[in-house]
Amino acid sequence: MASDCPMSPELEQIDGEIQDIFRALQHGFQKLDKIRDTNRQARELEELTGKMRECKRLIKEFDRVLKEEEGKVSTDAHKQLNDKKQFMIKELNSYVTLRKTYQSSLGNKRVELFEGAGPSEPAPEDHAQLASEMSNQELVDTGRKKMDETDQAIERSKQVVEQTLEVGTQTASNLKGQTEQMGRIVNELDTISFSIKKASQMVKEIGRQVATDKCIMALMFLIVVGVIAIIVVKIVNPSNKSIRDIPGLAPPAQTNRRLLSTDPFMGF
Repeated sequence: MASDCPMSPELEQIDGEIQDIFRALQHGFQKLDKIRDTNRQARELEELTGKMRECKRLIKEFDRVLKEEEGKVSTDAHKQLNDKKQFMIKELNSYVTLRKTYQSSLGNKRVELFEGAGPSEPAPEDHAQLASEMSNQELVDTGRKKMDETDQAIERSKQVVEQTLEVGTQTASNLKGQTEQMGRIVNELDTISFSIKKASQMVKEIGRQVATDKCIMALMFLIVVGVIAIIVVKIVNPSNKSIRDIPGLAPPAQTNRRLLSTDPFMGF
């Protein structure tokens, strides 16, 4: 099919992607002829089926854009683009037919992408034919694969359970250690509270003792000041009889002393 018909940038991009898929499908079926292993052929067919589905989606997208641009291009250009779309559908259907040929020999499920002139979805009854079309060896291999996957899932579940138990044990141990630490902290707080009470009582006793000592010292100071005052008054005014003499501090008594006269002996 000629590709020189005028197309918008969006259609050119879609057409380029479709042509790339067609080249990949051609190369894939050529490679499939050289594969002798049944399992590898089945995997390769699945990959080619995925490319066919993508090509089908792109052809639908091409048709959608073509309808949107119908009024923007000439009638001849629109006809050429529509013919190009039909050519792409026929080319894809040829690969679908080729895939059916390989499926019939391999016993894999069939997927019909296009019927007649337009695209179509896979038939639902094809899914029911998968098990009946598989060989005994393929059924055994599939069963073993499912069993291996189940065993792996069970092993992963066991590991998760073991990790969960380990984390739970570690958490319980940490909680126990924290509980013991909190108990020790409470005991230390009780001891500190008792010590603070004892210290408060000692401070009060010391305060009372200090107050008593201050009173005694103040009283002694007053006594000393009184004694000093009395002494000063007695020294300044010794004739004051209103103040009694303090024992040991009274001034010496005055005595009349007669001196020997030297007159009688003047003539001697």
